[in-house]
Amino acid sequence: MRLPVGACAVDTRRGLLGVVMGHEGPYVQLRPLGGGREWDVEPGAVRGATPAERLSAATAYVNARSRGEVL
Repeated sequence: MRLPVGACAVDTRRGLLGVVMGHEGPYVQLRPLGGGREWDVEPGAVRGATPAERLSAATAYVNARSRGEVL
């Protein structure tokens, strides 16, 4: 299954959640939820994020931002 650009996805090898930014060659490109540098993931190591995972990541980002840890 090819995840659409803008979908929240989990890199199962690294345990990180990101937003699908594109598909380049054989890879899916993910970017951290709050922005930052993209990374490439093999399609077999990516799955759609659950609603609970999306909520947890969004909450962590907002909390970090409120503490001044994120620009």
